[in-house]
Amino acid sequence: MTGTRGAGPLLLGVRHHGPGSARAVRAALDTANPRAVLIEGPPEGDALLPLAADEEMRPPVALLAHAVDDPGRAAFWPFAEFSPEWVAIRWALARDVPVRFIDLPAAHSLAMEADDASQEEPDARPVPVDPIRVLAETAGYDDPERWWEDVVEHRVPGSGEAAGPLAAFAALGEAMTALREAYGDGGHPRDAVREAYMRIQLRTAKKEFGDDFAVVCGAWHVPALLTRTTLTADRALLKGLPKAKAELTWVPWTHRRLARHSGYGAGIESPGWYEHLFAAPDRPIARWMTKVAGLLRDEDRFVSSAHAIEAVRLAETLAAMRGRPLAGLSETTDAIRAVMCEGSDVPLALVHDRLVVGTALGEVPDTAPAVPLQRDLTRQQRTLRLKPEADEREIDLDLRKETDASRSRLLHRLRLLGIAWGEPATGRGSTGTFRESWRLRWEPELYVRVAEAGVWGTTVLSAATARAESDALAATALAEVTGLAERCLLADLPDALPVVMRALADRAALDSDVGHLADALPALARTLRYGDVRATDTTALGEVAAGLAERICVGLPPACTGLDADGAEALRRQVDGVHTAIGLLAGAVPSSADGLRTRWRAVLHKLTVRDTVAGVIRGRAARLLLDDGHLDQDAAARLMGLALSPGTPPADAAAWIEGFVGGAAGGGMLLVHDERLLALVDAWLTAVPADTFTDVLPLLRRTFSAYEAGVRRTLGDLVRRGPAPAGAPGAGSPAGAGATAPGFGPVLDTARADAVVPVLRLLLGLDDRPATAHDDPPLGETA
Repeated sequence: MTGTRGAGPLLLGVRHHGPGSARAVRAALDTANPRAVLIEGPPEGDALLPLAADEEMRPPVALLAHAVDDPGRAAFWPFAEFSPEWVAIRWALARDVPVRFIDLPAAHSLAMEADDASQEEPDARPVPVDPIRVLAETAGYDDPERWWEDVVEHRVPGSGEAAGPLAAFAALGEAMTALREAYGDGGHPRDAVREAYMRIQLRTAKKEFGDDFAVVCGAWHVPALLTRTTLTADRALLKGLPKAKAELTWVPWTHRRLARHSGYGAGIESPGWYEHLFAAPDRPIARWMTKVAGLLRDEDRFVSSAHAIEAVRLAETLAAMRGRPLAGLSETTDAIRAVMCEGSDVPLALVHDRLVVGTALGEVPDTAPAVPLQRDLTRQQRTLRLKPEADEREIDLDLRKETDASRSRLLHRLRLLGIAWGEPATGRGSTGTFRESWRLRWEPELYVRVAEAGVWGTTVLSAATARAESDALAATALAEVTGLAERCLLADLPDALPVVMRALADRAALDSDVGHLADALPALARTLRYGDVRATDTTALGEVAAGLAERICVGLPPACTGLDADGAEALRRQVDGVHTAIGLLAGAVPSSADGLRTRWRAVLHKLTVRDTVAGVIRGRAARLLLDDGHLDQDAAARLMGLALSPGTPPADAAAWIEGFVGGAAGGGMLLVHDERLLALVDAWLTAVPADTFTDVLPLLRRTFSAYEAGVRRTLGDLVRRGPAPAGAPGAGSPAGAGATAPGFGPVLDTARADAVVPVLRLLLGLDDRPATAHDDPPLGETA
């Protein structure tokens, strides 16, 4: 019977992760006191059920099943504190009542998933029916969550139902029966197989316990479990099912993951809110507003007790106006926005993330089964005090400290294994090679990635080493191998380096494409730098890198001709990378430092004067030489004048400008400080014919939009002022006649400086003796 005792077992149809269902299940079990409890879930998990009573088991958690021969094929069965199945499991374990899973074994479901993925196009799959949505729409609700709250979550226990806590199950079972009659399997074709298996398990339980057992399953399945079928018919549905060897364990879960449609196919939008409703002993709205007020205060927002009281009143008023029995999530959210957030959705988003969804990450006991790699990872996490957390956080590491260096190695090894627990981030402090910043966030899916990586080894070190060696042998592109060499040094994998180095030498010898060599060199240069920081012998690596640099110097000039716009831009980025890499190599490979620098400078000079080279590359080569002090201002102005001469097509001239002052740090400030270059650009731009101006506008816009707002404003002021009059301050600057005088003269303007000194001395609290700009103190002393 559904929700009643009589002919047949007690069938409790629930909504997965529904706190109202969880309370009703607990009350129904207390009332019926069955001899056994059967739960929708994979039977291979029966051996793991006793762990649910362990003191170290803290929901949310999930059963993880994965195929032994393909760990990436996995499935989860999540449980929260407010999940009806979890409540039933804990109820049975606390009373020594037998408890079992009765759903289709994971061995079959994982194999069927693989078959479905290979045989069926995603677009061809039927759209599944959401029974809660259908019932809500039938009742006139446009929001299924609001309907569920009104009819289930807001029911007050002990409100006088004739059949006590079982009445709700009976009503829900009747509704699901009507839906199954109307929609059949509801777009869930595999349900027929699952339900056949569950009926067989019910028959087995009946032989052992009679009708004195309870079944907790999704309400959608209740009508099928009540359907009278023969054992032969059910076994026929199970005949010939594919099978895969599966292993199961408990893993921590998160509220964020519960908010997605996964596992039971019953993702909920507000797990944190549901947990609160389940746990609150009384006055759930008042207690919720107290939580919200505490969170906002922690974020330095002014929220008083009066705010919380008024928010409760407003939520209850909104519920009454909307005809709801109690204030729900929509009413509390509207009240919080109006009273505590002053109408802003910005702090409300924080409330939604931290409380409505929640940041909880469950815990499982050490006695839970795990692959050896997972155990080694857990041990290192504890040793290095790197606790997995569901919240995203950033950490800064100082590689000169042994603990931080070990953390860095672990995170790099995990990345090499495809376990993306941490991602490199831009640090807030030093950007030197002794510093690293990481952004960490643990997701439950990473347990699957760990299981997958277990094929490479039983420890993080051995698995990362084996994976690196395999990747080196399988790599087809030179840049892949150089990138792998960098990652091996970062991860400190000395046993993998010889294999990687042999693969690197082989690929480098065979690859003659300058673009490929240019892509590979920066990673090698970084690798040499990291090796120096980590005290790693990189002599062989340095020789390979120096050889690549030599070949690039020879092959780059011919490669820079005959390029279209996209090819020129790609090669421009490669020139930047090679320039930086050669600077690093000069420090890492002293024996070839001077020769490399000299040859590279010669290549850049050659690129600046070849008309056949794309404009963006000629401009960038000139800029790199200027920044390194190997091209003076007069020569730079001369090259710009040639590039912007009337005989140069406007598009080529615009590309030269982009290469010279675009994309590089300080490009805009170069024009601010050298008005001769700015005047050349200005004169060229005003002379561009109207019919071609629109062609060069995108290039110019891309170049100048990259500048900071202050730089753009200064350039605009300089152009608007026009040339400075002869003899004015700044007219004699290196920019020459026509400079616009922002204050960059060749010598100190003492009259203007003296006018500032009294105010400066007053601000610094110095004595009142007369002083002028000529009274500069010796270097290192305080003025």
